Amino acid sequence: MLNLFNLKRRLSWRSDTDDGKQKVALSATEVESIRSELADLEEREAHLKARLEHIDEILRSARLSGYLQMRTRWTALPGEPAPLDDSEVDDWLPRFVVLQGTCIFLYFVSTDLSPQDSTLLSDVVEVGRMPCHTQEDDDSRYHFYIVTRQGLRYECSSASKLQVDAWVATLQDECKLGSDSTTLDHLSDTSK
Repeated sequence: MLNLFNLKRRLSWRSDTDDGKQKVALSATEVESIRSELADLEEREAHLKARLEHIDEILRSARLSGYLQMRTRWTALPGEPAPLDDSEVDDWLPRFVVLQGTCIFLYFVSTDLSPQDSTLLSDVVEVGRMPCHTQEDDDSRYHFYIVTRQGLRYECSSASKLQVDAWVATLQDECKLGSDSTTLDHLSDTSK
């Protein structure tokens, strides 16, 4: 778009004194350059429109969607040593998470056309809350986890307790899991 504004400097203007209108004299290379830039802009506009339509479709058909801070862990296999305590490791990354149909989709950002990762709801074996943490800036973060039958554990975080409650309740309902988070709720309320 900025290139169009730069065109004004490249064009030679001449004034037609008879009717008071200004005309632009362009060389063939300048005309071709403008056509090429317009074609690029039209292509970019079409791409952005497709992304917006995709986001609209996701948001209309998703049961739940939103940005969460996430990290992944693998559970220890039988015979493996217990995982190291990595609670001090700050490897949380923002992801746009969508619960749609029978899958949980993870996108880098909401405008991505294809997900970075996905998990079938039928593979989810456990969903629960984790204790609330207060960060250095006195902001509380609420956490929950999702464990798959392959041993992958998604740890999710949000500044909104309502968002975490909605995700936990919806996932437990959709995955036909019982609510086993009452003790963890008590822990998160007393840790404040």
